[in-house]
Amino acid sequence: MIVITGAAGFIGSCLITKLNNQGLKNLVIVDDFFKYEKYPNFINKQFINKVERSYFFKWFKLHTKDIQFIIHIGARTDTTEFNTEIFNELNLNYSKKIWKLCSKYNIPLIYASSAATYGDGSLGYKDNHELPYKLIPLNPYGISKNEFDKWILKQKYQPPKWFGLKFFNVFGPNEYHKNRMASVIYHSFNQIKNNNKVQLFKSANPLYKDGEQIRDFVYVKDVIEVIYFLLNHPSDSGIYNLGTGKARTFIDLSTAVFKSLNISPNIEFIDTPLDIRNKYQYFTEADMNKLYNLKYNIPFYTLENAIEDYVQNYLLNNKIY
Repeated sequence: MIVITGAAGFIGSCLITKLNNQGLKNLVIVDDFFKYEKYPNFINKQFINKVERSYFFKWFKLHTKDIQFIIHIGARTDTTEFNTEIFNELNLNYSKKIWKLCSKYNIPLIYASSAATYGDGSLGYKDNHELPYKLIPLNPYGISKNEFDKWILKQKYQPPKWFGLKFFNVFGPNEYHKNRMASVIYHSFNQIKNNNKVQLFKSANPLYKDGEQIRDFVYVKDVIEVIYFLLNHPSDSGIYNLGTGKARTFIDLSTAVFKSLNISPNIEFIDTPLDIRNKYQYFTEADMNKLYNLKYNIPFYTLENAIEDYVQNYLLNNKIY
């Protein structure tokens, strides 16, 4: 069986669909299932068991011999949360327990890291194993992910194969429950629907004009393709970037949302909220060479094609993937 944590969330629930479509139904899904707003994400998926996050380690001891792979996507992902104890519990210590169990019982592991580990990007975006020790993330979420990356790199005992994936700006279906943390594409769609305009943050950095902040936006369908590829990849354990390798501006993004709705662009700029102004990433772009060196050759969606698919096939119809 394959265990997926964070399975009721955004990326995890999309991954279940991908695995189901590949004929894999021997899945155990793990999450905080008391968050009923995420219920639509997994209700029509095929799996053999549903395990509460708080009960997972007790369940694990009873099913150790049956577990073939763990995909650990679950995490607290709120970049505006500054209570470090929450991140220590859910992102760091919980993940350490999973790593130790996978190492002890010889279970392959894929886990979610984050591009938030790169901080302001001044040290670049290479996914080598020396850089994490030099990085200074901008918020407790990024710190928690980087601390786990550093911790696993020091471990003598490891799973038989493992992959840590530094997700860049992921967007796509099944993110509706994320509220403020949902993608700019999701918020842009709803702003257009409600007000016929999009509001973007002004730049507080003189090196970037308003709306020309640049991010590596990656479609969730590309993310789950990479995870499926690594699930079947025999070796080459390590930390890998997972973006497109092609950064785009927020103006590009918003224009694509308008185009997908066949509406002329109407963009307004507003002040960046004070609580994130000094913690804001103005440029992210994944160096993808390490993944490509594994012979991963499935083309990524362009930003425009991804947004068109997301808007027309999911957002307009309130459809779950």
